[in-house]
Amino acid sequence: MTRISDIPDMPALRVEIDALDAQLMALLARRHALIDRAAQIKAGNGMPARIDDRVEEVVANVRRHAQGHGLDPDLYDRLWRQLIEAAIAQEERQLSKDRP
Repeated sequence: MTRISDIPDMPALRVEIDALDAQLMALLARRHALIDRAAQIKAGNGMPARIDDRVEEVVANVRRHAQGHGLDPDLYDRLWRQLIEAAIAQEERQLSKDRP
C-alpha cells in the first residue's frame, strides 16, 4: 500500500482513490452475500428481517470504529443506517420468497 504522503500528484491520488473504491465495492458485495445468508438462516429459524437490538449494536460498533479512526461518528451512523435499511429490505425480499 502506498503511503499517502508519497502520492506525488492528483493523477496518482485519483488512481489510489479509484483502487480503494473498487476494494470497498468488493467488500460491500461480500456484505451483500452475507445478508443473503442471514436471510436463509432467519427463514429456517422463523426470525424476522428486522431485529432492532442488532441494528443498534451494529450502529454502536460503527460509531466506535469511526471514532477510533478519527472519523465523524455521526456521518457513519447515518451512512450505516441507510446500509442497514437496504440490508433489511434485501432480507425481507428473500424471506417473502420463502413464505407460502
